[in-house]
Amino acid sequence: MSDPYDVIIVGGGPGGYVGAIRAAQLGLKVACVEKRGALGGTCLNVGCIPSKALLQSSHHYESASHEFAAHGVKTGKVTVDLKTMMGRKEKVVEDLTKGIEFLFKKNKIDYIVGEGTIISADSVGVTPEDGKKQILKTESIIIATGSDVAPLPGADIDEKKIVSSTGALALKKVPRSMVVVGGGVIGLELGSVWRRLGATVTVVEFLDNILPGMDAEVVKQMTRTLKKQGIKFKLKTKVASAKTAKDGVTLSVEPRDGGNAEEVKADVVLVAIGRRPYTDGLGLDTVGVAMDDRGFITVDHDFQTNVPGIYAIGDVIGGAMLAHKAEEEGVAVAELIAGQSGHVNYDAIPGVVYTWPEVATLGKTEEQLKEDGTAYTVGKFPFSANSRARCIADSEGFVKVLADAGTDKVLGVHIVGPAAGDLIQEAVSVMEFGGSAEDIARTCHAHPGLSEAVKEAALAVGARAIHM
Repeated sequence: MSDPYDVIIVGGGPGGYVGAIRAAQLGLKVACVEKRGALGGTCLNVGCIPSKALLQSSHHYESASHEFAAHGVKTGKVTVDLKTMMGRKEKVVEDLTKGIEFLFKKNKIDYIVGEGTIISADSVGVTPEDGKKQILKTESIIIATGSDVAPLPGADIDEKKIVSSTGALALKKVPRSMVVVGGGVIGLELGSVWRRLGATVTVVEFLDNILPGMDAEVVKQMTRTLKKQGIKFKLKTKVASAKTAKDGVTLSVEPRDGGNAEEVKADVVLVAIGRRPYTDGLGLDTVGVAMDDRGFITVDHDFQTNVPGIYAIGDVIGGAMLAHKAEEEGVAVAELIAGQSGHVNYDAIPGVVYTWPEVATLGKTEEQLKEDGTAYTVGKFPFSANSRARCIADSEGFVKVLADAGTDKVLGVHIVGPAAGDLIQEAVSVMEFGGSAEDIARTCHAHPGLSEAVKEAALAVGARAIHM
């Protein structure tokens, strides 16, 4: 048995590894237990990072195939080398994983590879893949085990023909056809990758619209745009069953609200209906950690569970299942354990969909403001009127700013367009400081720049946009 730690973190994903580094910076003795054998969690290994690498590569392919000629660039016939594309993706993941290991060494964090089980409020058992189980003592435990793919009844994932996001990131060849079950972020991003590379993609969504929870105007724009790109949609539709054969998968789908079933065939089916908290094998029942009826760990405002000394962060406690949300919670809980006053402002956490155009959303939607009875003003500006967007031939989409009608405080910002995921950060900063649309409108923005669209939307809140 080793000398006791100040903090043991179970899970080495974005929340876990960032929390470990912050705790070490604050002078605590830290260990991080991770069974995958690679740090970075789902996000780095089989999620955010590899998907963005493939999105970038497939975007280059589509640009070279269909867009370069308009710029006067002649390329001839363009082909896909999927093996090289996948190799590049894997290299990006490997380099970033090694980077986190370096940061652990730099901050003197013990990285322990094995499956962690909570034995008590001060003990964690670690079972390596090969070797003897050990018991580690600690003052505090942070659960940061993240989430796993939510299963689809009647469609067993084999990661060959019926795949999760993990399998969809590692296909050996471009399928002729793909059905994506789920019209959320993961489904649309990975559907976009394979559509660009040549697959016929159909999205089956149980709800009325894709991108559930996002501003209705954003949803309308993206539905129209993705249809124009070639993605087909079956909305208000549920999957009744799936049959796998040598030549692909046959889905039986039927209208959600009643009606006749039909068969939909595809080479590959991607199940992307959401994620569920990962708590299997953690020993939470043994130590009495409380969970809600959906399996999320319940915590107080300091991220502490009902068992003193045991904390939880990230996907496993619910809320927005985003890597950056987990990172903020990792920093906050480390600071709280160290006696400081960490916090997370959940009203200023952006969400981004890395399709093309990108989607970025922050704060309240119009629908939420109406439901809350909040009086608000809207400022909207199209990228078609932005000089930089015109120059780069990416002028689809808009910026929408929602501000309180009385105080002008920014309540929400929604962007569809080029680099939306980067442009949203200005709005995050303004909302973090409690700023107004006027603050954005009176801030000088470089010309010609995409960020001018954000300024113009803020100006439009006061009905004084210059270029519209």
